Amino acid sequence: NWQSEVKKFTDLNIHIHSGFNRLKNLDAVVEKSDLIISSYGTVRNDIELFTTYTFETVILDESQAIKNPSSQTAISVNQLKAKYKIAMTGTPVENSITDLWSQINFLNPGILGNFNFFTRKYVSSIEKDKNEEDTIRLRNIVKPFILRRTKEQVAQDLPDKTEKLVICEMSDEQKQTYERIKSEFRNELLSSISENGFRKSNMLILNGLIKLRQIANHPILADSGYLAGSGKFESIISSIHNVIDSGHKVLIFSQFVQHLSLLKQYLDSKSLPYLYIAGNIPSAERKQLVDRFQNKNEAMIFLISLKAGGTGLNLTAADYVFILDPWWNPAVERQAMDRSHRIGQDKPVFVYKFITKDTIEEKIVKLQARKQKVSDDILDTEAGFVQNLEEDTLKNLLE
Repeated sequence: NWQSEVKKFTDLNIHIHSGFNRLKNLDAVVEKSDLIISSYGTVRNDIELFTTYTFETVILDESQAIKNPSSQTAISVNQLKAKYKIAMTGTPVENSITDLWSQINFLNPGILGNFNFFTRKYVSSIEKDKNEEDTIRLRNIVKPFILRRTKEQVAQDLPDKTEKLVICEMSDEQKQTYERIKSEFRNELLSSISENGFRKSNMLILNGLIKLRQIANHPILADSGYLAGSGKFESIISSIHNVIDSGHKVLIFSQFVQHLSLLKQYLDSKSLPYLYIAGNIPSAERKQLVDRFQNKNEAMIFLISLKAGGTGLNLTAADYVFILDPWWNPAVERQAMDRSHRIGQDKPVFVYKFITKDTIEEKIVKLQARKQKVSDDILDTEAGFVQNLEEDTLKNLLE
C-alpha cells in the first residue's frame, strides 16, 4: 500500500526490503534509494543489517506495533539510528497509557523517564486515581511532539468517502496451505484442460478459484480441520475493535456466509452485540434489523452477506464499511459501499477493503481496474466470470 501511494503522489526512488530473497547488504540501496519500505517483522529479523546505517529519517507507520516495550519488535526498532524520527498511528493508546510511553520513548528517549518511573508516576495515578494534575502534566510534556488530526478536522466538506486497501500478510500456516492448494489446483487444471479442453473445465476452474479465495480469507473456510490462524482475520478483528471502541458503527460485507459465521463466533465469544443479514432472512425481518441499526445503539456492528444485502438497504448510521473479500465485479462492491454513503449520510464514510498479500485477491484487484469497462452482467457472478474467462487471465491468477 505504501508503495502504490508513494508512486501515485511522488517520484521517489523506492526499495521494498522483504521476502525470502531480500538483500543481505543494503549499501547500494541506501546509496540510490529515497525510501526503503519494510515490515516490522523483517526489520526485527534483519536488525543487525539495519543498525549498520544511520538514516536521515525513520518513519513508523501504525506505530502502536511497538506499544509493548519489552517485545522484540520494540527492542529492535529502538536500535535504529536516524537524525529524525516520526511515528504515525490512529490508535496511539489501545489498552493503557503505557502504550504511549513506548512510542514517545522511541521518538525522544528518556523524556518520560524510564518505564518503571513512568508506570509509578503516571499509570496508576491517571488510570486508577483519575488524577487531573498528572493528566495535565503528562499532556503538556507530550503535546509539543504530537500533531493530532481527527477526521472531522480534515474532512470539512462532508460527507466524503475515503477508500483504503488493507494489505494483510498471511500467517505461516496459512501461506503453506495456500501454496499447497494452488499447486494442486494448477496441476489438476492443466490435466483437465489437456484432456477436456479449456471450456469444458469451467466447473473445476470455478471450484478452484472459490477455494483459493476462501483460503485467502481463512483456511478453515476450505478445510474444517484447519487449526491455525489467518492474517486477514486477525487484521479484521483489530480493525473492528478500533472502530467500535471509537464509537463508530460499521457495516461488514463478505461474499462468504461462512466467513461471517466465523466473525459471529468471535463476536459472541467477546459478548459484542451485532446484527446479521444473509439470504435466508425474510424481507420483513430485514427491515426491522435496518430500523434497529439506524435508530438504536444496541449494536455497532452489522454483518451482511454481499449478495443478500449489497443493494436496497439504507444504512447511513454507519460511517465505516469493511469489504472483507474482493468481488470480481467492482460495481457490486460500490453498491455495498453505497449502503452507507448515500443521501442522508452526514458523516465522512471510510471504506476498508481487506486484501491478502501474495494471493488471488491481489490479482482480482488488478483485474477490477482493467475490467471497469466490461458490462456488469458479464461479471455479475463468479460463474459468469468463469464463463467469460480467458486462458491467459486464468494463468495470471494462478502465478
